[in-house]
Amino acid sequence: MHSLKQLTKKLKKETYAIYLASKDSRTPWYARLLSIIIVAYAFSPIDLIPDFVPILGYLDDLIIVPLGIWFVIKMIPKNILDECRERAEAMQSQRKPTNFIAASIIVLIWLLLGILAVVWLANLFK
Repeated sequence: MHSLKQLTKKLKKETYAIYLASKDSRTPWYARLLSIIIVAYAFSPIDLIPDFVPILGYLDDLIIVPLGIWFVIKMIPKNILDECRERAEAMQSQRKPTNFIAASIIVLIWLLLGILAVVWLANLFK
């Protein structure tokens, strides 16, 4: 259990480090783009798959986000990432940013899926 807590803490620090790297102009554009997407999703207060959905609800937290962070870390030059990790360590006591834009997009996706489901069911029972 102790190592899981350490892993979670490291994941949060890495997420904040790639957030800082996404703002660095020396980071390649493709790494910046993917890091913005991953960080926006990680910091979003709403999950794409709600946690109350059995098994699938935790898949994004346990697989998608860490895998995305791993890909982004591989794309960012080591010297930039090291600087951002140091800054993230220094800023660790501050509150993490919350991304309400990503949350709004996720809510919009769920609304669209709900509308599509209603239209599909209406056509099914005609």
